[in-house]
This record gives sequence, C-alpha cells and structure tokens, in this order.
Amino acid sequence: MLTILIANPKGGAGKSTLATNLASHFAWQGKRVVLGDIDRQRSAHHWLRLRSPNFPAIGLWEVEDDDLSKPPKGSEVAILDTAAGLSGKRLEAVLKLTDRILVPVQPSSFDMWASQDFFARLASEKQVRKGKVEIGVVGMRVKTGTRAAEQLAEFLAQFDLPVLSCLRDTQYYLQTLPRGLGLFDLPAPRVAKDLAQWQAILDWLA
Repeated sequence: MLTILIANPKGGAGKSTLATNLASHFAWQGKRVVLGDIDRQRSAHHWLRLRSPNFPAIGLWEVEDDDLSKPPKGSEVAILDTAAGLSGKRLEAVLKLTDRILVPVQPSSFDMWASQDFFARLASEKQVRKGKVEIGVVGMRVKTGTRAAEQLAEFLAQFDLPVLSCLRDTQYYLQTLPRGLGLFDLPAPRVAKDLAQWQAILDWLA
C-alpha cells in the first residue's frame, strides 16, 4: 500500500486540491483508494460526500486528531490531507504511516517563508532521516513567465528536494471541487495542458 501525506504549515497552500485530485486519479486507475483528513475543516471529506456515484469510488479513511489509525484494510492507496501548522508529536505520528510527502508551495513570500521552516523540520524527523519517507515539492497556482514564478524557482533551488511540477492557476480546480470532482474526472482533451503538468507527480508516486 502507498500512503501519501499532503502537508504544508500554511493554510490555503493547496493541500486539499492536491489530495482530492490525486484521489480521483487513482480511482480512475482502478485502485482501491481512500482519502483521510485531519484538518478541523474536513474539506477533503466534505468534497468526498459531494462525489457522484457515477464516478469511480473513493473510500473514506476515518482519522481523528487523537487517533491516527491505519488506513482501512484492503486499501491500495491512502491519501491524508492535513491541517496547517502540522508539527511535533502529531507530525511524528503521521510520518510513521507515510511513504511519500507532497508539499505544495505557492509563489508568495509568506508561503515560501513558512515552507522553509517546514522543510527544516521535516529533515530533522527520524522517518525522513532514515530514508523511510520521501519528500516531493509541488508549485501551486504558478503563472509561468512571471517574476513570482522565478522567485519560487530560486527559493526551491536551495533545498535538496525534488520539485516535481508547477501547477498553473486555472478555473478547472475551482469548478470541479464543489461537485466532488477533480481534473481527472473531466474529459482528457479539455484539460490536456493541466494533466501534462500532473504527469511528473504521478511518475514520482508510481
């Protein structure tokens, strides 16, 4: 089983967007995928409740703040969305369940400053030091060719971490989320440019 943690210390970084779209991708691949959420807002779980039965099923991973239970038996892929400020014993606990971490980072100074401290925190964690957990970075809402995109690339270059892809700022994410859908639920030709940006992320998780 592959367990993927989506984490960033700052709210609004794009964690739920990554988590829900990944879940829809694996569902279309025929995987038994479950989605968990330890954010108090439970955005990912709310999204899951809105999902139509006409689309590939995604299971619910019931996770409580004080009870980080393992994913349901029989799951092939488990995705865990997290709250802002994940740290300390809670971070240590979720890392014990994790194979891969995706860290979304937006091209803003506040996001980059928060991520810098988070990368250092992750590097100090036992599961990461021992190589049991791999970390990948994803740029979120990035407009190519802008100074902000250049600054994000310069910022991420200072860390010994793979920058898997930069996802553009598109209305498709906003339009699909309220319906319990993701990009992978839409006709591929319609979102071909966006699916191409996801491919490196999917290859890394394979």
